[in-house]
Parts: sequence; C-alpha cells; structure tokens
Amino acid sequence: MGEIAATVSVRRQRGAVVEDRDWGTAPVDLLRSACPWRMFRWYKGQKHYSGTYWSATMRDHVIYESRLELSRLLLFFADFDPTVCGIVAQPFLLKTVLKGKVRRHIPDYLLLTGQVPVLVDVKPLHRLSKAGVEFTFGWTPQTVESRGWKYEVWSEPPAVELESSTSTAAGPCRTSPAKPA
Repeated sequence: MGEIAATVSVRRQRGAVVEDRDWGTAPVDLLRSACPWRMFRWYKGQKHYSGTYWSATMRDHVIYESRLELSRLLLFFADFDPTVCGIVAQPFLLKTVLKGKVRRHIPDYLLLTGQVPVLVDVKPLHRLSKAGVEFTFGWTPQTVESRGWKYEVWSEPPAVELESSTSTAAGPCRTSPAKPA
C-alpha cells in the first residue's frame, strides 16, 4: 500500500458531529476535545464488560468497552505513564477507500503525550489473526504513522507481567506475626 488518503469525523458535546476532515490536517485540539464516538449499552447477558474509569490523568471518567481495555488503562499504561497528559476514548471515526470500498475504523484510545500522540487499539490476542482485524490493523498504522504519530495494539499482557502488577496493586502481603516458640 502506498500513502493512504483518509478522513476523520469527530463527535462533539451535545452530539454535534464534525465530519470528513482531512486526516493529515485535522487539528489535534479538535481530536483532544472529542466525545466518544460510540454510545455503549448495558444489557443482561452481554458478552463484554463496559463501564467508566476515574482517570487521574484526566481528572474525569474515561470509558472502556471491555475488561481488557480497563486492564490496559489501569494496570499497565495510560493512566500511570508520566508522559501521557490526555486520554480520549473512541476519539474519532477514521475513513478511507481501499480496494474500491469505504473502510471505517474507530480506534479505542488517543493518548496525548509530551512528544507525539499515540493511537491505540485494544484486541484480544485470539482475534488479531481474524481477516477483518488483520486488514484493518494493516491500513490503520500506515495512516496514523503518515502523520508522524505512533500506533499501538494492546492485547493481554504476559502472565508474569499480569501477576506482578496485580500483586503490586494489592499492596504488600500481610501475614500474622510469628508466634514465639
């Protein structure tokens, strides 16, 4: 693939939408002020776990659509990374035309840092090899990086990393003092 021409649409407060701005020139301030693109719903029996997380970085709630998204926000990256000064969930709709079809993608997070913005998608490892995901995660990084931004895909952390972080989050192990012999 050569350079990919793309547009971006942003949802603003009260549902107003700024549509089809050129990806390469859309102002970062427009993207920083975006409201989440999708509205998520809760219903009995749903397969994913959506919610809001109080972010120290944002001093506000940040939405997540799965426990994997929450774990990556909370335990490993965004909210405890000193270089991250802003977190925008589902920041925009990215559109392009590839192979004669309009392709659409809503990234999970936009991380604003002191250097360059980082666009993040969160997917379980077992879904990364699916054809549609592979295709989307093929053109998305190329599009994002054409602007000089970084692109990352977050999945489950290695088990050792997860064990280490959860024991650290739980605090020191408390045991009863040894009884004298």
